[in-house]
Amino acid sequence: MLEVLAALSLSAAVGMRIGLPLLLIGLLYSDNLWANVPILSQIPPPIVLGVLVSWSLVELLFSKERLGQRLLQIVQLLFSPVVGGIVGMTVARTAQLDAALAWVLTILGGLLAFVLHLVQVGWSYRLRGLPIWVIFIQDFLCVALALLAFDAPQQGGLLALLLLWLTIRSSTEWRRWYIQQAGARNSRNPRQYKRDPD
Repeated sequence: MLEVLAALSLSAAVGMRIGLPLLLIGLLYSDNLWANVPILSQIPPPIVLGVLVSWSLVELLFSKERLGQRLLQIVQLLFSPVVGGIVGMTVARTAQLDAALAWVLTILGGLLAFVLHLVQVGWSYRLRGLPIWVIFIQDFLCVALALLAFDAPQQGGLLALLLLWLTIRSSTEWRRWYIQQAGARNSRNPRQYKRDPD
């Protein structure tokens, strides 16, 4: 059960930033840098370290500007399920779980990371860019979830589940707001008669 909570915690961190959780896994929790991380274990550690440090800096710096947010969101939306699956498999390999459970954690990690990031992108488009204080909270939560995944997986997993609940709740509120603005006549098709529906 602790492995599932650790995978949820890391996947939620990947749902906010891609490079930073992988960087923290390699630097803090691996005796042999990224030995248990699929794909990254096949690449020489200096190259992986350089790429992850560079990408983490890009995520931390470019996420503070509106144009940078948009560009990062496209890349993160494409790669968050892949990296979420990678961290799920990493937890399974570290805990030496059997293959069936390892694949369950891989799929679960990819789905959680994708859902969290998808709703963030939706809110960003609705608000025309996320406020700077929200971005700093994302950075903090990403680091906290990555650290809690191995040090305190119960708390990290519960925090990840809380974030998933908030994500589902906010997406249903977002959908209700979207349908209400169409009026009673067009509730089945809220996009009808709109020039800029989103």
